[in-house]
Amino acid sequence: MSAPKILISACLLGRPVRYNGSAKTVLHPALAVWQQAGQLVIICPEVAAGFSAPRPPAEITHGQSGPDVLAHTARVQDTTGADVTAQFLTGARAALALAQDHNCQFAILTDASPSCGSSHIYDGSFKGKKHPGIGVTTALLRAHGVQVFAETEIDQCVHLLNQWEQKKFSSREK
Repeated sequence: MSAPKILISACLLGRPVRYNGSAKTVLHPALAVWQQAGQLVIICPEVAAGFSAPRPPAEITHGQSGPDVLAHTARVQDTTGADVTAQFLTGARAALALAQDHNCQFAILTDASPSCGSSHIYDGSFKGKKHPGIGVTTALLRAHGVQVFAETEIDQCVHLLNQWEQKKFSSREK
């Protein structure tokens, strides 16, 4: 039985792909173990969609959320006023395809991002205000059964992975 694969935001592993050209490196022992074991599947949905780093910040408009973008009832706009919804949808589809190709059932993504947020995102005012909501990529992944965690929830992901592995091991013994 091979170890489960985990989709992860590239910026969390130190890659400078965020909108401002920075990384958001997270140092957690589980990440090092998973990376060494080849379990991490790395993506930045926005870079996968063709955005460069740095790039203008973008937010989902009018206090809406990722599911609204998927339903075509909300847009993603950047600080220049450009509608970048199509690119965010492209990035979400790229992340989903990668997750499916590697059979990822879990993802650890960067919270507050209009792509990757899993508990809160910015409200679309470009004033630094956050509200409860999820990003476009998170919404699409969850709609396809992938469990998405924020970088602050790695311990929860570890717990679920341990349960998953115990369940798989128990079913092999029967």
